[in-house]
Amino acid sequence: MEYPDVLKKTLPLALIVSLGACAGHGGLDSNSSAVTVADRLPPPDVESMTRNFADYRMGVNDEIEVQVFGVEEMTRRGTIDSAGYFAMPLAGSVLAGGKTPAELATLVEDRLRGRYLKDPKVSVNIVEARANTVTVDGAVRQPGIYPIVGTLTLQQAVAMARGADETANLGKIVVFRRSGGQQMAAMFDLKDIREGKYEDPVIFASDIVVVGESATRRFLKDLRTTIPTVGQFTPIL
Repeated sequence: MEYPDVLKKTLPLALIVSLGACAGHGGLDSNSSAVTVADRLPPPDVESMTRNFADYRMGVNDEIEVQVFGVEEMTRRGTIDSAGYFAMPLAGSVLAGGKTPAELATLVEDRLRGRYLKDPKVSVNIVEARANTVTVDGAVRQPGIYPIVGTLTLQQAVAMARGADETANLGKIVVFRRSGGQQMAAMFDLKDIREGKYEDPVIFASDIVVVGESATRRFLKDLRTTIPTVGQFTPIL
């Protein structure tokens, strides 16, 4: 299926830094002089991009090590199973899939606290990240790095981040991809995709999805926190 020009762009690496500033002020469009038009994003490069494991959401087959400070015999190293669980002594099987290391550590601490240890301190280290991941950022409810299991589309990637938030501009969603040794990007309109006007593009491992933000919606959201009383005029300067 052929996309209209406004929905298909390639972006030089130098523009990545400026994307955040553009998101609330129009973002990429047909008037962006620094972009060139492409039919669609090409397949990604094979090599993986650097991951930030603090924000990394663990997935199936990831190898991790869980340590309980002061209780060496409770240290466990192994892989997350096909259902997303990791087995721990006393704490039992805990759901690790979809969680960051810090979130899993908190979950294990809660399982152990009171019944087995007074004030457990748990650390989770990623030994080897084997799950394919996608980064979802911008105007979504839960930005983060998520594992890809099977085929993932743009709609599904946004849904994994708990969906777009109230400030989102669904007409300006940018997908970054490393291809041919270059950083590239394409813009998509999620509303048109949902209506079946265009294909729901496949998202690959190491892609970065950025949901654009509407400046007007952001202003109204900020205004609600500034003027909490409905129907009463209040100075905002």
